[in-house]
Amino acid sequence: MNNKMDIVEIELICVIVNYGMGSKMLKSAKHHGIHGGTISLAKGTINSRILDYIGLSDVRKEILYMVADKQTANQALDKLNEEYKFCKPNHGIAFTTSISAAVGMSCYKCDQLDKERGEEATMYKVITVIVDKGKAEDVVDAAMKAGSKGGTIMNGRGSGIHETSKLFSMDIEPEKEIVIILSETAMTEAIVTSIRQDLKMDEPGKGIIYIQDVNKTYGIYK
Repeated sequence: MNNKMDIVEIELICVIVNYGMGSKMLKSAKHHGIHGGTISLAKGTINSRILDYIGLSDVRKEILYMVADKQTANQALDKLNEEYKFCKPNHGIAFTTSISAAVGMSCYKCDQLDKERGEEATMYKVITVIVDKGKAEDVVDAAMKAGSKGGTIMNGRGSGIHETSKLFSMDIEPEKEIVIILSETAMTEAIVTSIRQDLKMDEPGKGIIYIQDVNKTYGIYK
């Protein structure tokens, strides 16, 4: 007897679109088999230095995160691509990465945590950099020196046990910025090295970098 809840491969779908498009795209995704998603506010940084001159450097973005089995994810993204034309400039970027399990969703089991995945060659990586607030543009600058075309910035806050300060006897958690950079696999090492050197990431408290394989992409331009 087959168990419909047994999902071997689960994908995280990430779609970066202009502000105001996230809810509309999530509604479309639900029609194509996606159960739900989370929308975060962010800003784009591609060509930000040029846009500074015309007052458009702060390009508001929304990042839509969704989880689905691999087949559903690929089919849904194909449909979203047909509808929203990621192939056209400024219509958005979409990519998928692999995750081991989804917890808290009744349609997926969480017994895949220790399962080994086969090694597959990927054309792109997603580089995620977490730094103190005000350092995100420096991260993007360092990445662009190594050939990156830009990134997307989100706000966050730290929760490390050594990172809080006191104000009126209250713990204040430092604000953080999260930079998401899509990179060709061959360029990833150079981009990461540039960020590490310029931001002194090997020093305590300077930030965190992690890299993930990207399985499928839409809207990427060379």
